[in-house]
Amino acid sequence: MNKRVIVLAVLGAALAGASLYGQFPTGPSKLDTIKVRDDLFVVHNAFVPGNSTVLVTSEGVILVDDKFPQDVDNILAEIKKVTNQPVRYVVNTHHHGDHSGGNARLQAMNVDVVATEAARRHFADAKQPGAPTVTFDETAYLQLGGTRVELYHFGRAHTNGDLVAYFPAQRALAAGDMFTFGADVPQLIDYAGGGSAKEWPRTIDRVLQLDFDAVVPGHGNVTTKAELRKFRDTTDRLRNRVRELILKKASRAEVEKMLRSEFNFADLHIGRSLDGLLAELQ
Repeated sequence: MNKRVIVLAVLGAALAGASLYGQFPTGPSKLDTIKVRDDLFVVHNAFVPGNSTVLVTSEGVILVDDKFPQDVDNILAEIKKVTNQPVRYVVNTHHHGDHSGGNARLQAMNVDVVATEAARRHFADAKQPGAPTVTFDETAYLQLGGTRVELYHFGRAHTNGDLVAYFPAQRALAAGDMFTFGADVPQLIDYAGGGSAKEWPRTIDRVLQLDFDAVVPGHGNVTTKAELRKFRDTTDRLRNRVRELILKKASRAEVEKMLRSEFNFADLHIGRSLDGLLAELQ
């Protein structure tokens, strides 16, 4: 397979993630870098694709999420602004292409990709390039340059393979799409990817037991643990409202109207989540 065909295959696999948060971008996103701690940064952009978190150590960089394949060069350029150390590990918070689309390109640079075993299975089922080479079920630790990153799979939420990356020394957390933050950002339950509205609040409850201050959401600006707690309450309220309408024998159209008016669901979110919500919460 020639280089052009490989690149097109990677781009095609990323479309699944792109469809979750809007039209697939035709070119690389404009990025900037936000300092969270002296050794912790976020490569950020306008809402799509997702955030990338950069931990700098004396022996290399741990990168959490790598956006779309066409963003890799710009991500590496942003990292060069804060360190000359190479990327040693990429952690995927889940399998969607706006968070994992750069995997194959980075693997060609001898970077190891780490994710949950559930996320790896989604890569395999979709024949998605860049499948993780290091996986775990519940807990994993990365040690690099005297710095520790703790990876936790606490349960189902946005997908069934969501992980959070916890940086204990920095008192920070990269949450992936278990938490999206910003004005009128609706909760998207990817039922095709194993997501669960019923389990999402409990999963965040487990995350909140960790000791951190700063939170990097999957999409949106860096924020605080208090905002993650508010988001958890929103996930609980959504679940309860859908269940309430189901018990009242509300029609599908009535549930959809509620989701649009009370939780800002757009066509995309209705298409991805409504049937799953009705099936899971009946």
